Amino acid sequence: MKWKIIADSASNYRQLEQLAPQTSFESVPMYVQVGDKTFTDKENLDIDFMMEVMYASEQASKSACPSPDQYLQAFGDAEAIFVVTITGALSGSNNAARLAREIYLESHPDAKIHIIDSLSAGGEMDLLVYQLNEYIKQGLTYPEIVAAIENYQKQSKLIFILEKVDNLVKNGRLNKIIGKVVGLLNIRMVGQASNKGELELLQKARGNKKAVSTTWSEMTKAGYEGGRIHMSHRNNLDFCQDLSKLIRSEYPQADIHILPTSGICSFYAEEGGILIGYETK
Repeated sequence: MKWKIIADSASNYRQLEQLAPQTSFESVPMYVQVGDKTFTDKENLDIDFMMEVMYASEQASKSACPSPDQYLQAFGDAEAIFVVTITGALSGSNNAARLAREIYLESHPDAKIHIIDSLSAGGEMDLLVYQLNEYIKQGLTYPEIVAAIENYQKQSKLIFILEKVDNLVKNGRLNKIIGKVVGLLNIRMVGQASNKGELELLQKARGNKKAVSTTWSEMTKAGYEGGRIHMSHRNNLDFCQDLSKLIRSEYPQADIHILPTSGICSFYAEEGGILIGYETK
């Protein structure tokens, strides 16, 4: 059977190493609109330039999801397909994938297509993509993988740490005064993706050291007990390394993966931002 794992670019994976037999992976790009410029979130995107243009613009930047046709093209001739999308609370990507599935099944009635609303982004999507590949490697059947990944998703979470909130202010989602305070007082916004896929603020931490300890405290409170972690960062590897050191002081064998943020995740997390997906019990 030909397997395929597809994710929109809110997953930081552009390609997967050690793919399961007869399995392929494809990232379907999202878009960032800054004024009259559109940036396509592909592997060759110059994210540094995109961020530079975004911060130089006084206008609010916007994101856009893939079209149903892009998903149709990605399905190809695979027989069993899994699609992981950014939370439907932030984007129409999941709806586009579902429409593509309806169209595809009209001409490929025997195809199996399971679409997952991650209710999240970044690191938690990376966890789901990674785990789907592991289930295929293990030789599970399509129905078994559907059941397993749905259960796995209930045991995964996303925590985020923001150093800059310019986009939130420009889009009217955060008061300008609060935005200025975050910058002037070296505040980090620590939050999570809720069970409904909405972003929730948990705590405000001043300085990097406090942000690291606050993040770790929230992770353990949520049920982390040494499972896999996928960290994605926008030019903030130091934070990831400091947090990894703290985690491994308690769980030496913790399986930690660190990736730079994709274009769309850089758009949401902004400079210095971190998106962490982790397993819970």
